[in-house]
Amino acid sequence: MTLEILTPDKKIFEGEVTAVTVPGTMGSFQILRDHAPIISTLEDGPVIIKTKADEEIIVIKGGVVEVLKNKIIVLAEGVA
Repeated sequence: MTLEILTPDKKIFEGEVTAVTVPGTMGSFQILRDHAPIISTLEDGPVIIKTKADEEIIVIKGGVVEVLKNKIIVLAEGVA
């Protein structure tokens, strides 16, 4: 699965991931391989990125997430 995290200023993250947890407006949720297509709004909070090697946390300031065919795009208003 590929993940891109973008802000209006720059690309924050791009790479292969095994799981991503995002701060949805109605609560955090995790995205795994072959997740159903979804578009959701995001609140301020941590995006937890899990790769085969390790785990990284990026705190965003709201935005939206789109999941389609194992590609995840997070459009964040900013990062903390």
